Amino acid sequence: MSDLADLLGKEEFAGRHLGADDAAQREMLAALGVESLDALVRQVVPPSIRLNEPLKLGAPETELQALADLSAHALNNDVWRSYIGMGYYGTHTPAVIQRNVMENPGWYTAYTPYQAEISQGRLEALLNFQQLVIDLTGLPVANASLLDEATAAAEAMAMIRRSSKSAAKTFFVDAAAHPQVLSVMRTRAHWLGIELKLGDPKDLDPASVFGAHLQYPDTYGRVRDWSSLIGRLHAAQVLVSVGTDLLALLLLRSPGALGADIAIGSAQRYGVPMGYGGPHAAFMSCKDEHKRQMPGRIIGVSRDAAGRPALRMALQTREQHIRRDKATSNICTAQALLANMAGFYAVYHGPRGLARIARRANFMARLLVACAEGARAESREFFDTVVFDAARGVKERAQAKRINLRYLDGNRVGVSVDETTRLEDIADLAEVLTGKHTDAERVAKGLTLDPLSIPATLRRADAVLAHPVFNSYHTETEMMRYLKRLENRDLSLVHSMIPLGSCTMKLNAAAELLPLSWPKFATLHPFVPPEQARGTRDMLRELEGVLAEITGFAAVSLQPNSGAQGEYAGLLAIRSYFAAKGQGERDVCLIPASAHGTNPASAQMMGLRIVVVGCDKNGNVDLADLERKVNEHRSKLAVLMITYPSTHGVFEEGILQIGERVHAAGGQVYMDGANMNALAGLAKPALFGADVCHINLHKTFCIPHGGGGPGMGPIAVAAHLAPYLPTDPVLGNSAVSAAHYGSALILVIPWMYIRMMGAGGIRKSTEVAILNANYVAAQLSKYFPVLYKGASGRVAHECILDLRKLNESCGVSAEDVAKRLMDFGFHAPTLSFPVANTLMVEPTESESKAELDRFCHAMISIHGELEKIRSGAWDRANNPLKNAPHTALELAGDWPHPYSREEAAFPAPGLKAAKYWPPVKRIDNAAGDRNFICTCPPIETYA
Repeated sequence: MSDLADLLGKEEFAGRHLGADDAAQREMLAALGVESLDALVRQVVPPSIRLNEPLKLGAPETELQALADLSAHALNNDVWRSYIGMGYYGTHTPAVIQRNVMENPGWYTAYTPYQAEISQGRLEALLNFQQLVIDLTGLPVANASLLDEATAAAEAMAMIRRSSKSAAKTFFVDAAAHPQVLSVMRTRAHWLGIELKLGDPKDLDPASVFGAHLQYPDTYGRVRDWSSLIGRLHAAQVLVSVGTDLLALLLLRSPGALGADIAIGSAQRYGVPMGYGGPHAAFMSCKDEHKRQMPGRIIGVSRDAAGRPALRMALQTREQHIRRDKATSNICTAQALLANMAGFYAVYHGPRGLARIARRANFMARLLVACAEGARAESREFFDTVVFDAARGVKERAQAKRINLRYLDGNRVGVSVDETTRLEDIADLAEVLTGKHTDAERVAKGLTLDPLSIPATLRRADAVLAHPVFNSYHTETEMMRYLKRLENRDLSLVHSMIPLGSCTMKLNAAAELLPLSWPKFATLHPFVPPEQARGTRDMLRELEGVLAEITGFAAVSLQPNSGAQGEYAGLLAIRSYFAAKGQGERDVCLIPASAHGTNPASAQMMGLRIVVVGCDKNGNVDLADLERKVNEHRSKLAVLMITYPSTHGVFEEGILQIGERVHAAGGQVYMDGANMNALAGLAKPALFGADVCHINLHKTFCIPHGGGGPGMGPIAVAAHLAPYLPTDPVLGNSAVSAAHYGSALILVIPWMYIRMMGAGGIRKSTEVAILNANYVAAQLSKYFPVLYKGASGRVAHECILDLRKLNESCGVSAEDVAKRLMDFGFHAPTLSFPVANTLMVEPTESESKAELDRFCHAMISIHGELEKIRSGAWDRANNPLKNAPHTALELAGDWPHPYSREEAAFPAPGLKAAKYWPPVKRIDNAAGDRNFICTCPPIETYA
């Protein structure tokens, strides 16, 4: 009977997600000397915080049933034609990019390119994106994307504050910037102590401000020449950022030509769906003298050990993981996958194709003005957006035709057209605006193709995108091969496990990502009336509910579109709470010395004073030092930021006492949820002292890293903090992202994951993650000491391998071991964080025992190589570790090494059958920073 029940029962998704089946789990438990998963959990997780009852999430669904349930939500979305604009536009994602990048695990399962030698494909793609931005904005330095246009504008304001020589405290913002941009800038300015002044730039007194942000074209579509004003601002030592549109800049003079110091905006309309708000890549470019103040990642050109051109992330010493509270920003996740899509959109269309799309959008806007006789256009100078004084009844006529417009005051209506707009759409829009039918095709034939709505002085005259990459891949065959060629230069989860501690590179299941391409989700404008997005909003409410259940908190905001933004939003809620209580003077943030660099960087952005709390020899928070710091700052203490399990990979036994001491002093406890992968289903942060935590959905809940983003960092808060969650950016003044639900489109991924895993699967996932980490720690501890362990001698979901003595014994560093792992076909574990010259390993629950063993065998083989160096059998300076990684090209040439080619390239069984070849040798980082290049001229330049 049980066989029949098994035959007729549903196949649970957890069996697909978890890498080790029951038999493999028993083998690993036996190796640890533990009888069951439950017994292991009792050893690892302190009894004071363990849950005694299952999560209230319901039973798991099959992949097919979960997809059917989500499809029912999608059907409740009512997709109208949207001409709302405000920085979001309809676009066509070329099928060759959708299939080969957006839906391809070779691209979306890759990690941030910190190990550049095995990231050359995505680095080239990001360099293309930078070149696109540099060419169109007319500024010489660009980064490899930011989170969204609103946060990019806020980052530009902070960048100008750091760079400014003015004593003024006021920053001017063009009141005609997009409303969501104004909202996020207000939030950021308040806690940075910046006075924000909104107004019409023509009334601006340059002497009264240290910086200014202008919009070009502005939110109402107007195109205005800011060059004279920028000149006057510069004369007063005022720096200027300009919010702009990458499609408009095919026809408009660049911000650089107008004199701007910084340009920002969104690349969404370059082939990335609106997705009810994101994810989309924002861009930033600047003058050369400001490059070291620029936030985010910059891709630069350097050379490898063989002298060949190679790419890597440049100028990293200004980033949060190194400079902490002195960093340029708290940004950790960018929008790499979306930046790659936008860059590839430009590569595929090329300068002529992009110019045609831009001219077409402008033509459609001019055609609408011509067709809508009787509806007065407020401005005759525009690119693709026009505000009309429309005839009465416009809203009713628009609703009858299922059209969304931007309704302003009175009868003023904004209309934004885009590359998807057709002649029949223009006819309908004209009828909506005037109440009269017009033959749009007839009117179009009488309209000039010249962009007459752009003033002659503002028309672009310089050539753009002349680089070969933008002029070589315009057929689908060539584009497909180019994309595959880049993909093959990268190592991702399609090749092997990526054992990165603190980063949780787990399975991103196809069923979870499949709905991203569903038009009912992907094509929604973020500012449509709520009833048109009922399906998406119902799905998001359900996700908020299950995240509240998993964390134990009262309320959740899905707005923060990265983990670092989640930190910022959590601290914002705490500071707002204290301000409302009349305790705004509480401004001290306690942070353990082991914390991720985003913690102090986020605290600094919230105007908090950072006080570091020491760690003891076991890696735990030093309770005596905490007591001293709490007592010293009791009247000013706002918050303690703590990661749990700790950044050292252990469950600290004193977590309850830590929270009690902070609360007794009147402070709040912020928990960094980066390691939720070790908690979900076993313990709830709300029940062991936290008041707020952020949740990295791109870690625990399966949103893919995408080569450096997208990420999502929602926050969950206790009831007393719920009133201070981020508000809708169009309706409120306490927003942290451009859209109310952040990167809403990718939230279908955790919804699917949780629905398919159910309460039991979520818990089992956490248990197996802990099992896998302890198995790896046990296998490797005989060769590489495990630096920190919990009270029972176990680790949590990750372990730190101590390599600090290798340099003394054999002249080898942890970096050498990391590079040597590439020859074995592995991405390195997290290098030198949180302790220098260590490797932090997190196997995750979705890797099989066979893959764990393969990784352990690679590490043990490397230990054997280290022994050869120690014994003198291999030279300390000329050995496989110091020379790693080894390329195929290297094997074909002269061989100046005392070890064999086979020892270099095939150090483990099985590599001859399936080998990933690093495309370049070790990259010279210092040379890249000395000779900073972030553009992509023809590669022959560097040959």
